[in-house]
Amino acid sequence: MILIAMDSWKGSLSALEAGHAVARGLLRACPGAEVQICGLADGGEGTLEVIEQARPGQRITHVVTGPLPDRKVTDDYLYWEDSHEAVIEMAKCAGLPLLAPEERNPLLTTTRGVGEWILHAKQQGCPRITLALGGSATVDGGTGMAKALGWQFLDAEGQALPDGGGALVNLAKVIPPDQGLDIDVRAMCDVTNPLLGEKGAARIFGPQKGASPDQVEILEEGLTRLADCLKQDVGIDVTGLAGGGAAGGLGIACVAFLKGSLVSGIDEMLRISGIGERIQHAGHVVTGEGRVDGQSLDGKVLSGILQHAQPHGVPVSVIAGSCILSEEQLLASGLTHALSANDQGLPLEEAMRQADALAERAGYILGGFLGKM
Repeated sequence: MILIAMDSWKGSLSALEAGHAVARGLLRACPGAEVQICGLADGGEGTLEVIEQARPGQRITHVVTGPLPDRKVTDDYLYWEDSHEAVIEMAKCAGLPLLAPEERNPLLTTTRGVGEWILHAKQQGCPRITLALGGSATVDGGTGMAKALGWQFLDAEGQALPDGGGALVNLAKVIPPDQGLDIDVRAMCDVTNPLLGEKGAARIFGPQKGASPDQVEILEEGLTRLADCLKQDVGIDVTGLAGGGAAGGLGIACVAFLKGSLVSGIDEMLRISGIGERIQHAGHVVTGEGRVDGQSLDGKVLSGILQHAQPHGVPVSVIAGSCILSEEQLLASGLTHALSANDQGLPLEEAMRQADALAERAGYILGGFLGKM
């Protein structure tokens, strides 16, 4: 059985569209082949749908606060009654695509809806939650989420701060709730950015979420106040946490407020969807994304696939829109084949328009190689 497990080709093909295109080409070359198709994601937008396609569960719909405090969102999280696990995709209630460009302002945006979904899942009796952190519109250090779960964030006069990253410059005290959640939380996180500094949540991700240079400095000051108060009032030092700056500081919030852990997005995806087990029993795995280069072999989707396949002797091939691996990298990776769909060197915009046909053609070429093995 050939397992085709593709990530999305951003801007051109979804994970499943890429998989079906490759499968069409491969089956033209190998008409008798048994093929299974599944999508992959590592925590960004669409993660919930990709997981659900591989492992159908129950959609739980619940109205929560949207990315702006005065806005409500009706959407859902995924729950499995047999394992009592849930997956919450933060972008569904606090994601950038929910806002028009002129509405994007991380001084105001909030993660409160994430906390409301977590609380709802807890009330349903769910003891284990996976959070997908990608696509955030926020830089509030996860304080909106924490407020929904009973944490208090006060100014010097003892007044509760409003939601949004901009209010944190006035933070003077953090007060935990009387009781913890007692939930096992795992956050899918594939960035290593810390909370603060030149590579932190405000300076790296703030501009992507609509922050001006002056607003970036306000956000940095607020997150610094948050880190200081967490150390002073809760006894937790979050400044050195790799990945703490993910989703505007929601990374540190998962650890500090939820006592959870940050885990590799692709590893958690493979675990919770069951695709990891499918990989181990496949005859061959075909994976890929829009661009594969040396960084793809370091903690990304491709490296996760290889780590699951190689110990079981399962060969892995890659088809990407653009595949830039040196011979040394290719040999060291253990990949069987690595193909660029755009092997004709088309301009990027043209290649993206023809992505479906190019992926199918690359699948046909790979099928020819596999037919000779």
